[in-house]
Amino acid sequence: MAINVLGTPLQVCSTEPMTGYFRDGCCNTDATDRGSHIICAEMTDEFLTFSRQRGNDLSTPRPEYRFPGLVAGDRWCLCALRWKEAFDAGVAPNVVLESTHINALQYVDLAVSIQSASRLVADFSYPVQSAAPKKNAASKSGGVLYVGLS
Repeated sequence: MAINVLGTPLQVCSTEPMTGYFRDGCCNTDATDRGSHIICAEMTDEFLTFSRQRGNDLSTPRPEYRFPGLVAGDRWCLCALRWKEAFDAGVAPNVVLESTHINALQYVDLAVSIQSASRLVADFSYPVQSAAPKKNAASKSGGVLYVGLS
């Protein structure tokens, strides 16, 4: 069973539209997933425009790839490095932690904002220095839970 960034079982990101590298609704991955489609994010108009400007049009339906086209509010499993690029540009969409694969920690640290008890959303902060975490460290300050690798 796949694990999320919180260390619990990976939850479904979206089934409408159906997302995931395997089109199973989850941000699962394996060695064939060269894009690392492991970050579950809620789309925004700003991010969709940014992605289209970078040559990855996520808004236009592509039925031959079972891709419906995305609109703001849809959840989608994003490539980790594209999400990081959007973060650096100030347009990264919110991340759904329960549905984001643990391998995302190989690309970025987490600064987690808890918006409600049933839904956690995150902003990723800095790239991880090592792909193999020594241990997970967490601290809570002012309503924000910071989870990083030490």
